[in-house]
Amino acid sequence: MYSAPITEWKDVSAYFTFADKPAVLVLLTIVGVAVCAYSIVSMVKHENASYKKNGH
Repeated sequence: MYSAPITEWKDVSAYFTFADKPAVLVLLTIVGVAVCAYSIVSMVKHENASYKKNGH
């Protein structure tokens, strides 16, 4: 049942889950950038709409 890839924790300072899978790292980076960009674009649209709605 227990299938951890690490059999011994001696001298282990960090364990990176996807360090050996560059495609997953690239995908996660793209998703992170897309979420950040969407948040910024959405915020700008909301602020512009609010500014126009208040008569400015």
